[in-house]
Amino acid sequence: MAQVLEFKLPDLGEGLTEAEIVRWLVQVGDVVAVDQPVVEVETAKAMVEVPCPYGGVVTARFGEEGTELPVGAPLITVAVGAPASDGAAVPTEGSGNVLVGYGTSEAPARRRRVRPVQPPPATPATPATTATPATTAAPAVPAAVPDDVPAAGTHKAADSPVPVISPLVRRLARENGLDLRKLAGSGPEGLILRGDVEHALRAAAAPQPAPQPAPQPVLQPATQPALVSPATPTPAAAPAPGGSAPAPAASAHRIPLKGVRGAVADKLSRSRREIPDATCWVDADATELMRARAAMNAAGGSKIALIALLARICTAALARFPELNSTVDVAAREVVRFDHVHLGFAAQTERGLVVPVVRDAHALDAEGLNAEFARLTEAARDGHLTPGELTGGTFTLNNYGVFGVDGSTPIINHPEAAMLGVGRIVPKPWVHENELAVRQVVQLSLTFDHRVCDGGTAGGFLRYVADCVEQPAVLLRTL
Repeated sequence: MAQVLEFKLPDLGEGLTEAEIVRWLVQVGDVVAVDQPVVEVETAKAMVEVPCPYGGVVTARFGEEGTELPVGAPLITVAVGAPASDGAAVPTEGSGNVLVGYGTSEAPARRRRVRPVQPPPATPATPATTATPATTAAPAVPAAVPDDVPAAGTHKAADSPVPVISPLVRRLARENGLDLRKLAGSGPEGLILRGDVEHALRAAAAPQPAPQPAPQPVLQPATQPALVSPATPTPAAAPAPGGSAPAPAASAHRIPLKGVRGAVADKLSRSRREIPDATCWVDADATELMRARAAMNAAGGSKIALIALLARICTAALARFPELNSTVDVAAREVVRFDHVHLGFAAQTERGLVVPVVRDAHALDAEGLNAEFARLTEAARDGHLTPGELTGGTFTLNNYGVFGVDGSTPIINHPEAAMLGVGRIVPKPWVHENELAVRQVVQLSLTFDHRVCDGGTAGGFLRYVADCVEQPAVLLRTL
């Protein structure tokens, strides 16, 4: 006799209390194996495929795609021991594993899959809007990952009525009441990209030109003055030449602070409330570092990214100044120094700002760091970072120079104690060996928790980093 078991949304780790259903991987009536992924959900930290610990026949699903469920809410029910449609028996055992993080057992090797296109939203849509860019474009937000690049490994379904792949694009349109069926996509084969939706929203929000008053007839002078009856209303005066009619009230869009954006907002607000931070900065001549990198890449093998060299410098600096590789235990009124360096790095993606973490960065050389940066960056682009890869950092490296800016005052990634910011490297006049020369100059900034150290320690850390940037041989002397 079949037994119906209920599988609830598990604890996905790191204090996450809810998740949004992105895509169902099974239908009612499907036979599922033990630990088979049944639904893809989006948390504030990552996209996660949730496996079911029971094997059997799916009898019910709870929640439509786009629905947000709290941890502990029912996901599906499975009839264990029920025969399949072909009469074959289905497994009755459960895995018994605890669902914390992103799976019930060792996850299989990730494979590229084609995302099926979701049906268009059933909610009433706004009047048809074309994807024509507005006359006045909104300020551009730099992004390390272009918004108009479809996710890797995805393709447009041939029979799709709405050519949209990304669930993020669908959610953006749904939250703003935009009918995707009215848009013309600019991607391959008419694929609707995030940029198409944003252009349409800006076009809809652009103020409409005020109606111009009808031209007044020019009266020819009469031989006799015209008589105006006291009962005849006097026409309103026309607008003065060069004047403008009052502009209509601009419409406003309300965007919920949830998902990645909500998590970032909460963390940054908490950092500002709890951490008494201070920032110091210095300009450094990065010419020799750039030459060293060029020489390493010319020697063959994998190309070393600049951020990998900067990460190697950071781990060496933290070994000399361990005060900055710490956190503050407020309840115990203690500073907790870590023996390991879990190095986070800020990455701007289509889902928003995320901070992947390189585990045990202090034990890796430049090539090992480079490989980890490449792997985590690819996972961030695809939205496949696990909660474990987004948490547990002890120090953060923020290379905002990729956005074309020179300097910044970073907000510390709570509960860490410091963050190193790196601006763009540009040719500038510089005094080199007592002569004026054009050198590759970068601005380095360090934001630190003033509870864990004073300015002397922070300045010493930053000066050591700058010395390694200017003379990479300094790093060799300390290894």
